[in-house]
Amino acid sequence: MLAALLLANAVLLALFLLGATAGREHGGGHVRLAVYGGCAAVSAVNALIVLAFLLGSGPSAPPELSLPIGLPWLPSRFRLDGLSAFILLIVNVVSGLAALYGVGYGRHEEEPARVLPFFPLFLAGMNLVPVADDAFTFLVAWEAMSVSSWLLVLSSHRRPETRRAAQVYLVMAAFGTMAMILTFGILAGAAGDYAFAAMRARDLSPLAAGVVLGGVLLGAGSKAGIVPLHAWLPLAHPAAPSHVSALMSGVMTKVAIYAMIRILFDLVHHVEWWWGLVVLALGAGTAVLGVLYAVVQRDIKTLLAYSTVENVGVIVCGIGLALAFEANGHGALAGLSLVAALFHAFNHSLYKSLLFLGAGAVLTATGHRDLERLGGLIHRLPTTAVACLIGSAAISALPPLNGFASEWLLFQAVLSGPLLNQWGLKLAVPVAGAMLALATALAAACFVRAFGIAFLGRPRSPEAAAAAEVGLSMRLPMMILGGACIVFGVLPVFVLSLLTPLVAGLLGTSPLASGGAGWLWLTPVADRASSYSGMVMLLAVGAMALLTLQVRRIASGRVRRSAAWDCGFPDPSPDTQYTASSFAQPIRRVFGAAAFRTREVVDMPEPGEIRPAHFSVTSRDLVWEWFYRPVVMAIGFVTGRTNKFQFMTIREYLAVMFAALVMLLIVVVVIR
Repeated sequence: MLAALLLANAVLLALFLLGATAGREHGGGHVRLAVYGGCAAVSAVNALIVLAFLLGSGPSAPPELSLPIGLPWLPSRFRLDGLSAFILLIVNVVSGLAALYGVGYGRHEEEPARVLPFFPLFLAGMNLVPVADDAFTFLVAWEAMSVSSWLLVLSSHRRPETRRAAQVYLVMAAFGTMAMILTFGILAGAAGDYAFAAMRARDLSPLAAGVVLGGVLLGAGSKAGIVPLHAWLPLAHPAAPSHVSALMSGVMTKVAIYAMIRILFDLVHHVEWWWGLVVLALGAGTAVLGVLYAVVQRDIKTLLAYSTVENVGVIVCGIGLALAFEANGHGALAGLSLVAALFHAFNHSLYKSLLFLGAGAVLTATGHRDLERLGGLIHRLPTTAVACLIGSAAISALPPLNGFASEWLLFQAVLSGPLLNQWGLKLAVPVAGAMLALATALAAACFVRAFGIAFLGRPRSPEAAAAAEVGLSMRLPMMILGGACIVFGVLPVFVLSLLTPLVAGLLGTSPLASGGAGWLWLTPVADRASSYSGMVMLLAVGAMALLTLQVRRIASGRVRRSAAWDCGFPDPSPDTQYTASSFAQPIRRVFGAAAFRTREVVDMPEPGEIRPAHFSVTSRDLVWEWFYRPVVMAIGFVTGRTNKFQFMTIREYLAVMFAALVMLLIVVVVIR
């Protein structure tokens, strides 16, 4: 199985070479079909392989493979276990659908030659990270994933905002890789054995383990989008092609989550209770700030990017709870928390990819990403509208869809917080639970706003009024993802049956989230104090809908028509509708002063004046101002001062090298 996965990745590298032959501007149609079709086929094969492995048809021991490539003294090691197989399932299911979507979406690419070569390379990097079994192979795959996605973000490089997004993303990717190198260096220790098996066998001191936690949060956390390391995400996702945005948001962030889980629960054996407190606080803060940023955005792809930050915060909360319960000896509850985190990662990959593909369909049909330029699309893009409605309901955690199932499972772990021993955790867990509840409510408001403004009402631009549904190759992946959101919400036990053994293997204790009463009921608590059935919920919702229709039929046997209520505005102009900004105004006024330092200025003319009134809103990104801007200014200052070094003479270069050599020799002498 492992050899087949690596062979499939070799096919992706061949597709990379094929993509490089695409036409520079508008040519390369056959190459596009071959590249995206090949990527879809490889992803389908990979998904079937890892699904068979998870279902138990593979060998009992994790298969391992060593190849004589890489560093001279370190061959490249690969290993497939339950955790890596589950992440690969996420990667390849979404990648295959995104590749199918790219067949139609790629026709509208401005420069296909800047997308086609790096799309399969991006998939190859994401497939190699979970199976890497040594630090060198892991980092090479990690960098391949980062650099290829950076090149995809830079595909529309003629736009200034794209170049800025690519610059920020590249800096953050380099920063994350440096943190991961430090983390693996501490795990390897003085022996310098970079194989994961040697790291598992090594016991770290509490100080070294704490440094590893910090390195993971900086390295993998920056790639996942944890606040305050999230600044690249709302810049890069809108700049990338929509099917690439779906992969970066729905899949690449899950590869970063995999790195956190692999290191913290597999390679490190010493867990302190305060780890859970730190990770839980970061996760809760990320969830709330992410959704607050999302709810005030007008650009639909920027909104979705900030929503990814929120969902990553939810997943990180699950990881923090798992660390807290494990440190206190509650292995089953730690397993429940980790299962909830992985289940939410799986669900987020489905509905967030669906929403990004839907945003790409809207962009293709209208040419706009601004919510204020959309409207009325439910009549012109009916299939896209239904798919986006399902995705919006799922991300809002509405039952019986999959987003509700995983968040409900996480809240069952939150309710077990009083079992923890430390008062810091006893107080932090309910606070984090309240913040997660707030984030969930704000997410519902955010996507009511996004779907309502984009698809309902009257068109707000001529392009929206003239929009037409996209092709089948773009609609089919959205329909499949929408159906998956329903299926795994109604029958979540199917996914949990895959997660239970792999989490048990990581923690050494069987988690409680095992399905309990069978495929119909989800019973995560041992005494069955709480349970949930998506099927029963679906039947209840359906029965209530039928009852409502029946009441309406009995109440009136004839159809009565009248003009729609126009809120007191008889003018049929779209300008009289609610806008995205006005919809978000109440939330902005409640939270904006604290989160964004929002200021509203109203300039109302005096009686008798004929000039128009003026209303303006200004907001500040405090994370950018306090965290990133000083770093950017420092880097600019240093690079400006060191730029002269590239214009030195050969004698000056030799003098600098000699001085550096002398300094290094002095350091060696002092240390010895």
